[in-house]
Amino acid sequence: MSLPKLDDEYWNERYLTNATGWDIGHASPSFLSFFKDIDRNSKILIPGCGNSYEGEVLYKMGFKNLTLLDFAKSSKDNFLKRFPTFPAENFVVGDFFSLGGKYDFILEQTFFCAINPQLREAYLSKMTELMTETGKLVGLLFDAPLNDAHPPFGGSQNEYEMLFQKYFKNVKMDKCQESIEPRAGKELWIEVSNPL
Repeated sequence: MSLPKLDDEYWNERYLTNATGWDIGHASPSFLSFFKDIDRNSKILIPGCGNSYEGEVLYKMGFKNLTLLDFAKSSKDNFLKRFPTFPAENFVVGDFFSLGGKYDFILEQTFFCAINPQLREAYLSKMTELMTETGKLVGLLFDAPLNDAHPPFGGSQNEYEMLFQKYFKNVKMDKCQESIEPRAGKELWIEVSNPL
């Protein structure tokens, strides 16, 4: 089965037509709990950020060293309309796999499930490049099969653990305790560190 070309045109079209079923309209509670005690000077990346409710909340919490990244220019336009005081240069429109820099925290929120599953190893390899020595990849993964022909693509905890352990020494995945109701029991909270 062939997948659609998941490029900037595909994702722009999704935002322009409001075909954004993954968008819950607010920040996921798990991120707010995790970041409440984190150093506000931390360098944070949110790849595939979409409308980036997490980015908005973290910025308002005092995290100014924040980079948002998305393929779709329309997601940046939407975000800056909603949150015009955010520094526009901190929202990068581009390809995750071409990004440089080093980050203390990288947030995973529906990005892993949006890319072609054949790129999952490339995603993990890129994460090892983007993390500082003490950096962490944190966030949510769908623990459910979902779709084969289009995003979001799912998977299982066992599958993820085997894959992530090829790239990281510390891989922690647990059932998310703060999922929104429609996703209850279908999400894993992950904390991943120490690239191999």
